[in-house]
Amino acid sequence: MLELTKKPRTDGLVEVRAIVPANRAEAVTRAIEEAVQPNVPAREVFPESTPGSVLRGARGLRELTQAGLAARIGVLKSHISEMERGKRPIGKDMARRLGQALDFPYRAFL
Repeated sequence: MLELTKKPRTDGLVEVRAIVPANRAEAVTRAIEEAVQPNVPAREVFPESTPGSVLRGARGLRELTQAGLAARIGVLKSHISEMERGKRPIGKDMARRLGQALDFPYRAFL
């Protein structure tokens, strides 16, 4: 009952609790400490990443074909192919449409 009446945090933090085997406690603690380090910009980790490769990856995560994605956002399949190959730029409006169709942050396509 006490847990249900506890007020939620308002400082933007989340409390995480874990029950792990004693012999794995140190590894879990280290993983959590690494996870809360300041984020490294994606461009530093994936310097060769392009909006087209992000689009291809996001589409793959959703197991969508180019034709399926094209039908969802109302463009030709060839447009999706051209965006993925970097032959067609992805504007802000198109990025938003893609983001909505793929349930993905639209800024990743810019």
